[in-house]
This record gives sequence, C-alpha cells and structure tokens, in this order.
Amino acid sequence: MKKAYVTKAQVEEITKKYPTPFYLYNEKGIRENAKAVKEAFAWNPGFKEYFAVKATPNPFLINILREYGCGCDCSSMTELMLSHTLGAVGSDIMFSSNDTPAEEYAYAAKIGATINLDDITHIEFVENILGKLPETMSCRYNPGGVFKLSNGIMDNPGDSKYGFTTEQMFEGFRILKSKGVKHFGIHAFLASNTVTNEYYPQLAKELFELAVKLEKETGCDISFINLSGGVGIPYLPDQEGNDIRAIGAGVQKVYEEVLTPAGMGDVAIYTEMGRFMMGPYGALVTKAIHEKHTHKEYIGVDACAVNLMRPAMYGAYHHITVLGKEDAACDHKYDVTGSLCENNDKFAIDRMLPEIEKGDYLFIHDTGAHGFAMGYNYNGKLKSAELLLKEDGNVELIRRAETPSDYFSTFDCFDFYKNLVKEK
Repeated sequence: MKKAYVTKAQVEEITKKYPTPFYLYNEKGIRENAKAVKEAFAWNPGFKEYFAVKATPNPFLINILREYGCGCDCSSMTELMLSHTLGAVGSDIMFSSNDTPAEEYAYAAKIGATINLDDITHIEFVENILGKLPETMSCRYNPGGVFKLSNGIMDNPGDSKYGFTTEQMFEGFRILKSKGVKHFGIHAFLASNTVTNEYYPQLAKELFELAVKLEKETGCDISFINLSGGVGIPYLPDQEGNDIRAIGAGVQKVYEEVLTPAGMGDVAIYTEMGRFMMGPYGALVTKAIHEKHTHKEYIGVDACAVNLMRPAMYGAYHHITVLGKEDAACDHKYDVTGSLCENNDKFAIDRMLPEIEKGDYLFIHDTGAHGFAMGYNYNGKLKSAELLLKEDGNVELIRRAETPSDYFSTFDCFDFYKNLVKEK
C-alpha cells in the first residue's frame, strides 16, 4: 500500500504559509534513488544518467541530482538554457530533440551539448547551420515493428515519429564519418513506463548487437550507447516496482556477453530517466472544497487538470491518500474532480476512498514527473507552487505560485495590460 511521506499535521502547518494546491517533493527519496541508480551502473566507468529535464524542470531538484553526477537530457531551447545556467556544460548535456529549429541546434553546439540526431536528413541540416559537424554525435534508432518482452507487446516503435531506420543508421554513420565526426553514440527509446526489470537488458542487447555490426561495417568508433528512458514506476498500489540494481546487473550481463568479446568493453552506458528518477518523490496536495450528490457522488478539490493533466489526458491512475484517514475504511465511491469547464477534469473516477469531508487534504501520489511540467493555463487557471520537503523536515519554496500578473504579463505591449495594472 502506498504511504504519503507527509502527515495531515505537517500539511496543516505548511498551509499556514503556502495555500493548496501545491506540489511537494521528498528530498530524502530523491537522494536515495539517485544514489541507487549510480551504484547500479557503477560497473561501467563511463556511466552517466542524463535526467530528462522535461519530466520536472525545476532547478532546485535538478541540482540535487547533479550532486550524484547526473547530466541533463534536453529537448528544447529553454531546457538547454535552464541546464546551462545550472552549470551543465559540454558532455553534461544530451540534446535529444525532433523537428528541431535551426537556432536550437546552433545553441546546443555553442554550449557544447552532445547532439542526438532524430533523422538522417538532419545531418545536412545541422552541417548547414554549423558549417562543420561536432566531433561527437549520436543517432536515435527506431527498428520499427513492435517491441515485445516475453510474449507481451510493450510498445509500437513502427508508429513512432522518432529515429533512424536500421538501414539509415548504417548510411548515417558513414556520412557522419565522412564529414569528420570521430566519436559516435547510439540512442533508442522503444517503450514507455515499463514496470519490469527486463526492459533495459533486452533493449541493451538489441543496441549492443547493432553497435557491433555498425562498428565492424562502418569503422566508426562507438563511444557510448544511450538506453534513454522508459523505466517506469508502479502507479497502482499493488504493483511491484522496478529494482534498479537488478536492472543494472542485467545490462552488465548482456554487455559482457556482446560488447566485451567484440573488443568494445570501453563503451559508456548512458540513461535518460525522468519518471523513475523523480516520479514517486513528488505529490500534488489539494483540499476538498465541495461535495455534490447527483447521479454520482462527487468531491470537488481546489486543484484541477491544469495542475495535473495525466488523469484527464490519458486516463492515468494516481493513488490518493486522504490525510488523517489512512486507516479508515475505503467504503465510499467518489469521482474526485477539479473546477475546469471540462468533464474529463477528474483525478479519480468511481474510486473507493474513506468518507471525505470539506476541508480534508488529499495527497495525490506519484506526480513528481510529468506532473507540474505538463501544466497549462486553460480557463485562466494558474500554476501552483512547488515545495521541497527537506531531509530535516523543513519545507522550502522552490517555485512560487503563479499570479494573475504572470498570466497577463504577455499582454504588456497592449493598452489592455496597462489599464489592468492601473486598476490593481
């Protein structure tokens, strides 16, 4: 059973300064997990985890991960700027983007980020922008078809917009080598949010076998293989989570079976995890402010889909703990809703929970990745604050809540905004 890492009494104290809704991250959990990842791949001297900035783009949290040697996986100009401002330079940044504007490639090259190409046509595109290609480049691989583990289909790379085909990988490496690239990387992301220790080892086997063929047939020096993300978390309370140490050992076994005998025992292993690094260590805390008794039983809270859109967008499950009622029977069926003018603005549908009264605090689990980051401003709703629960029990504000002034600030070139400011 999932347990909240904060009590009702703690939340009541926090709300004296920071009203709900807010995101609350658990520093202790983040640090313990980052340490475990580092240890799981310590067998590979070149190992580096590039945290997927898109998952949780908060500088305070990224800096915690950087203490454990993590780099930054970026997919846009602003993510590059954020990472660079934090002190990530050169090989600390992996730029894995698609349909990429010219100015973003130019900036990535300027700060020394490793560029991971998404398409073979981007070779000429980047060369035209930079004049000369960097000495180190990577290519994203998409084998097509479906990706299976045992007898189960995990995902469908053939329908994905990302990556080079197998044939394009060989052609692309030859072209890059002819244009002066000296060090090569292979990258692939074939399944999302896998909750199995088999995913990385099987993906690694496919990429390692490809790497051996590529190096043999093209003569390119493959210096790293990037397993990207896809290692998931157990959103459901009865799911067993991934064991990162077992995953690391599984990748090591395949490495020693495939790469080492081929004389490629110096290849570095990279990962780009976001959800696994941060997901379980963030929660959305919200207050019940309304109840409604019509065709169903509804609990209205002060958060909505702009704070956490995964349930509305994907039908995703996020476990809910009613703080202070952890031991009460879950004998009431509710839809837990937000205030958007959209009927899919629901955090839970037909969820069995303890009886909820107005004023109760709900702790929505596993929102530390792709939670706040996916927020938006529909209905003029404003993004919440982000708080960090420190290891010593204190709480630190790591992003203030948006204000109406923030929302209207992009109208600052119009008289409307000037009149609005005067009215305030």
